[in-house]
Amino acid sequence: MSDVTRILSQIEPGDPSAAEQLLPLVYDELRKLAAARLANEKPGQTLQATALVHDAYLRLVDVEKAQHWDSRGHFFAAAAEAMRRILVEKARQKLGPRRGGGRISLCLEDAHNVVDPRADEILVVHEALAALATESPIKAELVVDGIRTRWRRGAEFGSARLVGSPG
Repeated sequence: MSDVTRILSQIEPGDPSAAEQLLPLVYDELRKLAAARLANEKPGQTLQATALVHDAYLRLVDVEKAQHWDSRGHFFAAAAEAMRRILVEKARQKLGPRRGGGRISLCLEDAHNVVDPRADEILVVHEALAALATESPIKAELVVDGIRTRWRRGAEFGSARLVGSPG
C-alpha cells in the first residue's frame, strides 16, 4: 500500500491531519493535471493552475463530506473530475450577466479604433452651449436642463430640440 493510499484511507473517517499530509505527496501531480486541463481551455482563461489545484483539493478532502477512495488512481480520477466541474462552473459564471456574458470583449489595443459616430455633433453642441452661456447664462442653463430631462426619458440626442426651433 502506497503512502497516498494509506493517507486516503485515514481521510475517510475524518482525520484532519491526514489531509495535511496528503497535499505535499500529490501536489506536483495535481498541478500537472490542472495545467493539462487549462491547456485545453480557450485563450483568455483567467484561472491559474495553482488555483484550480487548490479548489479541487478542497473539494476532494473535505472532512465533513468524507469520501471513500479505493486507490491512488481513484483519487486522481476524482481530482480530474473536480477540476472539470470547476472549469464548467467558471464558464457558466463568465456567461452570467454580472460578468458581461454575451458581450463581445475587445482588446485594449483595438479599443482606440472605436469612435462614437456622434462625437462631432456632441462637440458642436458643447461649443454652442458654451457660447450661449457667455451671452446668457440663464438661457444656457434652461437648454442644458431640457437636454438632461429628454435624455433621462430616453430621447435621442438629436431629438432634443429648443422650443421654437424649426423641426
